[in-house]
Amino acid sequence: MVGGRIVKKNLPYHKQGELLKNILHMQKLSVGTESASDLALWHADKRAQAPDGLPRHITRMWPKRADEILAGGSMYWVIKGSLLCRQRILRFDEVIGSDGIRRCAIVLDPELVRIAPTLKRPFQGWRYLKPADAPMDLPEGREAEEALPESLSAALAEIGVL
Repeated sequence: MVGGRIVKKNLPYHKQGELLKNILHMQKLSVGTESASDLALWHADKRAQAPDGLPRHITRMWPKRADEILAGGSMYWVIKGSLLCRQRILRFDEVIGSDGIRRCAIVLDPELVRIAPTLKRPFQGWRYLKPADAPMDLPEGREAEEALPESLSAALAEIGVL
Protein backbone atom coordinates (compact mmCIF):
# COMPACT_ATOMS: atom_id res chain seq x y z
CA MET A 1 0.00 0.00 0.00
CA VAL A 2 1.42 3.37 -1.02
CA GLY A 3 -0.19 6.55 0.31
CA GLY A 4 -3.52 4.84 0.99
CA ARG A 5 -3.53 3.31 -2.47
CA ILE A 6 -3.12 -0.37 -3.24
CA VAL A 7 -0.29 -1.10 -5.65
CA LYS A 8 -0.52 -4.67 -6.90
CA LYS A 9 0.37 -5.89 -10.37
CA ASN A 10 -2.28 -7.84 -12.35
CA LEU A 11 -5.13 -6.82 -10.06
CA PRO A 12 -8.23 -7.32 -12.24
CA TYR A 13 -9.61 -4.26 -13.99
CA HIS A 14 -7.75 -1.82 -11.79
CA LYS A 15 -4.91 0.47 -12.74
CA GLN A 16 -1.78 0.62 -10.64
CA GLY A 17 -2.43 2.77 -7.58
CA GLU A 18 -6.15 3.22 -8.21
CA LEU A 19 -8.25 3.58 -5.08
CA LEU A 20 -10.17 0.33 -4.58
CA LYS A 21 -12.46 1.22 -1.69
CA ASN A 22 -15.45 1.84 -3.98
CA ILE A 23 -15.13 -1.33 -6.07
CA LEU A 24 -16.57 -4.70 -5.17
CA HIS A 25 -16.70 -8.11 -6.86
CA MET A 26 -19.12 -11.01 -6.62
CA GLN A 27 -18.48 -14.74 -6.38
CA LYS A 28 -20.85 -17.52 -7.41
CA LEU A 29 -20.80 -21.30 -7.61
CA SER A 30 -21.14 -22.63 -11.15
CA VAL A 31 -23.07 -25.80 -10.32
CA GLY A 32 -22.64 -28.69 -12.76
CA THR A 33 -19.70 -27.07 -14.52
CA GLU A 34 -16.49 -29.10 -14.77
CA SER A 35 -14.15 -26.38 -16.09
CA ALA A 36 -13.92 -22.80 -17.30
CA SER A 37 -14.42 -24.18 -20.83
CA ASP A 38 -17.75 -25.71 -19.74
CA LEU A 39 -18.83 -22.34 -18.38
CA ALA A 40 -17.96 -20.69 -21.71
CA LEU A 41 -20.06 -23.31 -23.55
CA TRP A 42 -23.01 -22.65 -21.24
CA HIS A 43 -22.74 -18.90 -21.80
CA ALA A 44 -22.77 -19.47 -25.58
CA ASP A 45 -26.22 -21.10 -25.24
CA LYS A 46 -29.12 -18.74 -26.04
CA ARG A 47 -30.88 -19.77 -22.78
CA ALA A 48 -28.03 -18.16 -20.81
CA GLN A 49 -28.04 -14.88 -22.72
CA ALA A 50 -29.72 -11.51 -22.36
CA PRO A 51 -31.78 -10.22 -25.32
CA ASP A 52 -28.65 -8.42 -26.60
CA GLY A 53 -26.72 -11.73 -26.71
CA LEU A 54 -24.52 -11.10 -23.67
CA PRO A 55 -24.20 -13.88 -21.09
CA ARG A 56 -26.25 -13.41 -17.94
CA HIS A 57 -27.00 -15.16 -14.69
CA ILE A 58 -30.44 -14.71 -13.12
CA THR A 59 -30.69 -14.63 -9.34
CA ARG A 60 -33.46 -13.87 -6.86
CA MET A 61 -31.47 -11.36 -4.82
CA TRP A 62 -30.60 -7.89 -6.15
CA PRO A 63 -27.18 -6.70 -4.88
CA LYS A 64 -27.58 -3.85 -2.41
CA ARG A 65 -24.08 -2.66 -3.31
CA ALA A 66 -24.69 -2.58 -7.08
CA ASP A 67 -22.95 0.79 -7.59
CA GLU A 68 -19.69 -0.57 -6.15
CA ILE A 69 -19.91 -3.66 -8.36
CA LEU A 70 -20.64 -1.66 -11.51
CA ALA A 71 -17.62 0.56 -10.76
CA GLY A 72 -15.36 -2.19 -12.17
CA GLY A 73 -16.31 -5.43 -10.43
CA SER A 74 -16.21 -8.95 -11.81
CA MET A 75 -18.08 -12.20 -11.18
CA TYR A 76 -15.61 -14.77 -9.84
CA TRP A 77 -16.76 -18.29 -10.63
CA VAL A 78 -16.28 -21.21 -8.24
CA ILE A 79 -15.94 -24.39 -10.29
CA LYS A 80 -15.47 -27.75 -8.56
CA GLY A 81 -14.40 -26.12 -5.29
CA SER A 82 -12.00 -23.49 -6.68
CA LEU A 83 -12.25 -19.96 -7.99
CA LEU A 84 -11.02 -20.49 -11.58
CA CYS A 85 -12.15 -17.57 -13.72
CA ARG A 86 -13.91 -14.24 -13.73
CA GLN A 87 -16.07 -12.12 -15.99
CA ARG A 88 -16.53 -8.37 -15.78
CA ILE A 89 -20.04 -7.41 -14.64
CA LEU A 90 -21.56 -4.99 -17.14
CA ARG A 91 -24.98 -4.28 -15.67
CA PHE A 92 -27.96 -5.56 -13.72
CA ASP A 93 -31.26 -6.04 -15.55
CA GLU A 94 -34.67 -6.53 -14.01
CA VAL A 95 -36.34 -9.79 -15.05
CA ILE A 96 -39.90 -10.69 -14.09
CA GLY A 97 -40.32 -14.47 -13.86
CA SER A 98 -43.34 -16.41 -15.07
CA ASP A 99 -44.41 -16.42 -11.41
CA GLY A 100 -44.50 -12.59 -11.39
CA ILE A 101 -41.49 -12.31 -9.05
CA ARG A 102 -38.84 -9.65 -9.76
CA ARG A 103 -35.36 -11.08 -10.25
CA CYS A 104 -31.91 -9.72 -11.05
CA ALA A 105 -30.09 -10.67 -14.26
CA ILE A 106 -26.35 -10.17 -13.81
CA VAL A 107 -25.16 -9.33 -17.34
CA LEU A 108 -21.55 -10.31 -17.97
CA ASP A 109 -18.76 -9.59 -20.41
CA PRO A 110 -18.42 -12.66 -22.68
CA GLU A 111 -14.65 -12.82 -22.04
CA LEU A 112 -13.70 -15.38 -19.38
CA VAL A 113 -10.44 -14.40 -17.68
CA ARG A 114 -8.52 -17.26 -16.04
CA ILE A 115 -7.30 -16.50 -12.52
CA ALA A 116 -4.94 -18.14 -10.05
CA PRO A 117 -6.95 -21.12 -8.75
CA THR A 118 -8.11 -20.54 -5.18
CA LEU A 119 -9.95 -23.06 -3.02
CA LYS A 120 -13.46 -22.06 -1.89
CA ARG A 121 -15.93 -23.85 0.33
CA PRO A 122 -19.46 -24.29 -1.04
CA PHE A 123 -22.03 -21.59 -0.25
CA GLN A 124 -25.58 -20.72 -1.25
CA GLY A 125 -26.36 -17.96 -3.75
CA TRP A 126 -23.66 -15.40 -4.40
CA ARG A 127 -21.30 -13.51 -2.12
CA TYR A 128 -19.43 -10.22 -2.25
CA LEU A 129 -15.66 -10.40 -2.77
CA LYS A 130 -13.33 -7.56 -1.81
CA PRO A 131 -10.65 -6.65 -4.40
CA ALA A 132 -7.91 -7.35 -1.84
CA ASP A 133 -9.23 -10.93 -1.50
CA ALA A 134 -9.66 -11.54 -5.23
CA PRO A 135 -7.17 -13.91 -6.89
CA MET A 136 -4.88 -12.40 -9.51
CA ASP A 137 -5.31 -13.06 -13.22
CA LEU A 138 -3.07 -15.76 -14.62
CA PRO A 139 -0.06 -14.29 -16.42
CA GLU A 140 -0.15 -14.15 -20.21
CA GLY A 141 0.54 -17.56 -21.69
CA ARG A 142 -0.87 -19.50 -18.72
CA GLU A 143 -4.56 -18.80 -19.41
CA ALA A 144 -5.07 -22.08 -21.29
CA GLU A 145 -3.71 -24.23 -18.46
CA GLU A 146 -6.23 -26.53 -16.84
CA ALA A 147 -6.77 -26.29 -13.09
CA LEU A 148 -4.91 -28.62 -10.79
CA PRO A 149 -6.79 -31.64 -9.47
CA GLU A 150 -8.86 -30.71 -6.41
CA SER A 151 -6.88 -32.97 -4.06
CA LEU A 152 -3.56 -31.45 -5.18
CA SER A 153 -4.93 -27.90 -4.89
CA ALA A 154 -6.16 -28.68 -1.37
CA ALA A 155 -2.78 -30.12 -0.34
CA LEU A 156 -0.88 -27.13 -1.75
CA ALA A 157 -3.29 -24.68 -0.10
CA GLU A 158 -2.87 -26.50 3.20
CA ILE A 159 0.91 -25.95 3.18
CA GLY A 160 0.53 -22.35 1.99
CA VAL A 161 1.73 -22.73 -1.59
CA LEU A 162 -1.63 -21.76 -3.15
